[in-house]
Amino acid sequence: MDTQNIVLASILFASGVFTIWAAAADWDWFMNSRRALIFVKLFGRNGARVAYVLIGVLFLACAVTVWIAGGK
Repeated sequence: MDTQNIVLASILFASGVFTIWAAAADWDWFMNSRRALIFVKLFGRNGARVAYVLIGVLFLACAVTVWIAGGK
């Protein structure tokens, strides 16, 4: 695996963990950000938290995919 794939997988993994953590902790500064307010208006606060957990899981899945595909 080359360095570029390692960096990409690491960034995706860290982003996924951070997004899931922010949604689970219900951080006001995260949920009140301009981009998060779009989801809050569409789904409500708890729905936006679920959406962000799903986005975080998607980031983690992408990180694993890059990690696995990068080794081949």
